[in-house]
Amino acid sequence: MNYADIKRCDVANGPGVRVSLFVSGCTHHCKECFNPETWDFEYGTPFTEETIDLIMDYMKPDYIKGITLLGGEPLEHENQKGLLPLVRRIRERYPDKTVWCFTGYDFERDVVGTMMQQWQETKELMSYIDVMVDGEFEIAKKDLGLVFKGSSNQRTILVQESLSSGKMVFWEPS
Repeated sequence: MNYADIKRCDVANGPGVRVSLFVSGCTHHCKECFNPETWDFEYGTPFTEETIDLIMDYMKPDYIKGITLLGGEPLEHENQKGLLPLVRRIRERYPDKTVWCFTGYDFERDVVGTMMQQWQETKELMSYIDVMVDGEFEIAKKDLGLVFKGSSNQRTILVQESLSSGKMVFWEPS
């Protein structure tokens, strides 16, 4: 897996001050994507054990509320495999910090209905994610007034609550 960027102190992609990891590789190719260079799986820098160590160090301060995974597309199968060692370590070392994930995939249809059935990596990765913003960015539904999403078709999902209850549970800003 490659990554495009790591933001050490990000306030735009989840609540509080967060570390944000922009992975490379995306097959959605949304019209007017804000990061089209990340569509290429070869773009950026190789994601290594040293990268994980750097992110873990960035997450150390108490004011860091968690990590946000975005891109590119974190849920491309290749990227899921690359992200698992990172999120495992985050859950072990920082259990009170949240993990957010932005994906163009639909939570029920694609993630639960297909990926979790096909790939063990998806099942494990979902066990670590607190909040997921799902759905492709749609320029016709762009809304600058939305909190932590770009278009009105996207949803902010409480992943663990949705998986355990079998119905969609949504995050609401406080």
